[in-house]
Amino acid sequence: MNTHFSSLRSGTVLLFATIALSACVSVPEQFRGEYPGLTPQTATESDLGTRVRWGGVILDTQPSREQTCFELLSRPLRKSMRPEDSDQTLGRFIACKTGFYDPEVFVRGRELTLTGTISRIDLRKVGEFDYRYPVVEAEFVSMWPERQDVIYYEYDMFYSPYYWPYPYYRYPYGPPHRPHPGTRDKGPRIDLPPAGSKDSKPQKG
Repeated sequence: MNTHFSSLRSGTVLLFATIALSACVSVPEQFRGEYPGLTPQTATESDLGTRVRWGGVILDTQPSREQTCFELLSRPLRKSMRPEDSDQTLGRFIACKTGFYDPEVFVRGRELTLTGTISRIDLRKVGEFDYRYPVVEAEFVSMWPERQDVIYYEYDMFYSPYYWPYPYYRYPYGPPHRPHPGTRDKGPRIDLPPAGSKDSKPQKG
């Protein structure tokens, strides 16, 4: 009886863990599919016309008469397709999309994920250095909400009450869980329309 109950409980826990995990790594439909392992650092003229799925942090936003171009510092993408919050970079690139995207909204430091086609390689200056920028004609551009610091709590069954500064009897089920810092990861705003278009809405993180 106990063995049956234990197996049932284990199966239930595994089921809910699987469901929770699949929910956490849900990928927006626009970003699904197979893409080459090409990065801005490795892209060359021979890769023109290649479709890519890249993301990163905005360095600059430059609207022109017909389109807006974003200069981005590329980052590896997580399973959710959000750029990783790390110091690792895969190089710089330029992404251009038709329409006006307000530089006061798409400000330096915000995170984008996009799909598109490499159209050319531009040579630009970064300080005194000649830098080769792959230029992507973007199809989908998604801006992620700003990261918010949250605290996660993890129960530690081996956490000794003798190291807790308050009397143990106040916590009949053990001392409070240990806090762990983290970030709340909301989904992106998919395929943002240009400001002023009939489909546009107030653009906010």
